[in-house]
Amino acid sequence: MNENLFASFITPTMMGLPIVTLIILFPSITLPTPNRLINNRLVSIQQWAVKLITKQMMTMHNSKGRTWSLMLMSLIIFIGSTNLLGLFPYSFTPTTQLSMNLGMAIPLWAGAVVLGFRHKMKSSLAHFLPQGTPIPLIPMLVIIETISLFIQPMALAIRLTANITAGHLLMHLISGATLALLTINPTTAFVTFIILILLTILEFAVALIQAYVFTLLVSLYLHDNT
Repeated sequence: MNENLFASFITPTMMGLPIVTLIILFPSITLPTPNRLINNRLVSIQQWAVKLITKQMMTMHNSKGRTWSLMLMSLIIFIGSTNLLGLFPYSFTPTTQLSMNLGMAIPLWAGAVVLGFRHKMKSSLAHFLPQGTPIPLIPMLVIIETISLFIQPMALAIRLTANITAGHLLMHLISGATLALLTINPTTAFVTFIILILLTILEFAVALIQAYVFTLLVSLYLHDNT
């Protein structure tokens, strides 16, 4: 039972080679691109959503922070599309892998921190020791603030992994219960099937929300260091 439960989180292979790279590239191929002078409705909605999110995220940034706008929009589209990819049958969700999420979180966090130490050295060091701290608490507070700084990328990656994994596991359990109850109690099976449909709709929303939350937190880290 445990092997079947977690089988969907195992990286798929072909002839002994992992094909996760091809899976990651698949959503970007399916995104519509404008190839005519007049855009269709899907491209127009996509452009409107990108402009809205860009405006919302970049409002609080200065000129240095706004240079990251293209990277942040690419990040939210990439995470959102890969999250949605796992909701289709016979598919795989790359963002359920902690290693991949750490691979995204650590470089982005490190880039923001290095940028802060480069352009705002005094302000960045001031975060380790707030003004008015009693002298006996200074060593302990510096250690705590240092740990909290280095735990930020871990929190980013674990948050995304846990939310996507929990939703997929819950859908797997409810779908298994629906199949088991289908021959025993059709009425209860119908109720669990309705719950499964509602949960699937919720998972579509969670997939997009988690992409937004991940990107927003990276944007906030960038704002604190620019």
